[in-house]
Amino acid sequence: MQSDPQTAPKPPTPAPPASPWRARDFRTLFAATTLSQLGTNVGYVAVPLVAVAALDAGPGQVGALATLSTLAFLLIGLPAGAWVDRMRHRRVLIGADLARSLLFASVPLAWWLDALTLGQLYTVVLLTGCATVFFDVGSQSVLPQLVGRDALVGANAAVVSLQAAGNVAGRGLGGALVQLLTAPVAVLCTAVAHLASALRLIALRGGTGPRPPAARTGLIAQIAEGLRHVLGNPELRALALTASLTNLGSQIVNTMLPVLFVRELHLSASVLGLYWAAGGIGLLLGARCARPLAARLGLGRTLALAGPFLAPAALLVPLIGRGPWLWLAGAGWALAMFKTGMDNVLGVSLRQGMTPDALLGRMNATFRCMLTGALAIGAALSGLLGELAGVRTTLWAGAAFLAVAFLPVLLSPVRGRRALPGEEIRTRAVSHR
Repeated sequence: MQSDPQTAPKPPTPAPPASPWRARDFRTLFAATTLSQLGTNVGYVAVPLVAVAALDAGPGQVGALATLSTLAFLLIGLPAGAWVDRMRHRRVLIGADLARSLLFASVPLAWWLDALTLGQLYTVVLLTGCATVFFDVGSQSVLPQLVGRDALVGANAAVVSLQAAGNVAGRGLGGALVQLLTAPVAVLCTAVAHLASALRLIALRGGTGPRPPAARTGLIAQIAEGLRHVLGNPELRALALTASLTNLGSQIVNTMLPVLFVRELHLSASVLGLYWAAGGIGLLLGARCARPLAARLGLGRTLALAGPFLAPAALLVPLIGRGPWLWLAGAGWALAMFKTGMDNVLGVSLRQGMTPDALLGRMNATFRCMLTGALAIGAALSGLLGELAGVRTTLWAGAAFLAVAFLPVLLSPVRGRRALPGEEIRTRAVSHR
């Protein structure tokens, strides 16, 4: 006997995703990350301009500076993940910010004393890179504990949007500060921002405990377990390869931009900051669009289709020049960063959703080692190509990597995934009721 269609109960619909903003600790982490991102992006503009304007650095030296700023992820990235899994994340985050504040403060001090050298700049960017390793791994590892896995996409969308807004505000502000106050004073602002972030993190309370002592194993075994988890899974491996190629290409381009703007095009630091800010706007829009597009098209399809439609826009970047060519190249950069913004939200959420809590530090460290290692290689390659083949050729090389970076994800099982693992289980359960 069939039930009356007018009285038959309707199948339950999935509950709306949880909001990360309900978690007090997430709000604390977000506020601290806001300050940290502001400082990082001001420093991104100010430090290479200190080298170019105050120390007369050439393309190879600027490339070496950028390489050292990311080399730490290759040197200590993998063991840092195992260490973070053993440590209290709150202490890791506060210690990393305090270290960055002190190191950046040493640059304007040496400049005022007329003692600043390239050697000191190299040391500062290398050691701040080490602190950034721990901050990045720690913040990504603690996030699922603070908001719960149901709220991961929303939390990552907020964090990536913040990073994009930092690119816009921080790099635009960095260019303006260099223009108005000189590059060393802008570096001092970076030190103050990291100090403020450390002070805000003192209020962080929940979800920061280490692994139980009984669950600990040897350091080498822990590192190997994290590598197997990432490289042995076809979806995680594809995400890592696509993100690494994206970082490689973007770093090749970004390393040469200060040289191109200041030396060849004779444009001001504020224009360089605004150009980088255009990429930040693209990153922000991509982060904000990631969640609704994934809900409509599916998470994997969104990741796979964004590449062929958006990545080739990076080939407009090497056309950069004065007048309309600056606007055209800026539009190409913004579109390429729009794709990166979507990748960051959905890719980070997927890898967090596929990883148990006990492996989060090592998973994040493996990704950060590969991704930031690609930045180090890109910076070194950019400096070498800039010296041997010229700035324009270097820009074309970076744009080519960006244009094809989507291929590993497009050719992997990621393209068939509808949602995060837990969400797919809940959706199937509802559909079979």
